[in-house]
Amino acid sequence: MGNRLFNGNGPLDLGQLRTFLAVYRAGSLTAGARLVGLSQPTVTTQLKALEERLGRPLFERLPRGVAPTPVADELAARLATPMDLLEAIAGGGTEPAAEPPVHLAGPAETLAVFAMPALAPLVEHGVRMRVTAGLTDDLLAGLRAGTYDLVISTIRPRGRALLAEPLVDEEFVLVAAPTWAARVDADRLRSEGAEALAGVPLIAYAEDVPILRRYWRHVFDTRLTAEPAVVVPDLRAVRSAVVAGAGVSVLPRYLCTVELAAGTLVPLLEPDDAPINTGYLAQRAGAHVLPHVALVRDRLLAAAKHC
Repeated sequence: MGNRLFNGNGPLDLGQLRTFLAVYRAGSLTAGARLVGLSQPTVTTQLKALEERLGRPLFERLPRGVAPTPVADELAARLATPMDLLEAIAGGGTEPAAEPPVHLAGPAETLAVFAMPALAPLVEHGVRMRVTAGLTDDLLAGLRAGTYDLVISTIRPRGRALLAEPLVDEEFVLVAAPTWAARVDADRLRSEGAEALAGVPLIAYAEDVPILRRYWRHVFDTRLTAEPAVVVPDLRAVRSAVVAGAGVSVLPRYLCTVELAAGTLVPLLEPDDAPINTGYLAQRAGAHVLPHVALVRDRLLAAAKHC
């Protein structure tokens, strides 16, 4: 491996090298531990022993995850092919071991309507995926900790630990079923704004009504103070409740295009400057990106261009 990687103390431990390569590829101790089936404390101990053996630091510990040093980059480049072949031989195969599943996370409705249809063709090419739905803040914390490889985020992540690329813009629309639309004075709504909706039940996907609050602030230039009548943590369920006549809500237009065309949902207002939210595709900074993770990332970015 080159004399720069040794301090003259003899051969390196194969188990420690395997653990090192897993952490290098995953970008965090937690994710690396998952790949090799060890506990995080064991992984930490093995890496410390390997660093002492080499006499060089391999990773810079970040608040979330790790960043490889130049020594780690060199070691990983020399280890990757022989270690993969050894894994294949140990498993009885003749090809390098299959890549671990790609761990993708994002909002449930975005995964269902956008991500999974776009990614389905990759399965035929051997890409395995484990997909998790949840709230953005929780998912970004999991990404920093190494639980996920990629996260579709409704906000731009902060800090240097994560990289984010713009994915898709969501336009928000104020909608109701025809029965409720007939009860809202459209002229008054255009002239007086939110006051025309006083007493109308609001349907939201979270108690703090973030989408509704944003629409009220952006379009009506006022603070939303009314509490929602129904809270259900899935925008598809919000859509269903509004279609069924439960009340009024604000939805991404992509999620209700069919209903708007069919007339089962009616836009109560079509402002010249509708609120828009940009979604991002986030991954850990400094992590070695496995080929299948790169395939999923590239496929999502390509699909977003045609949304």
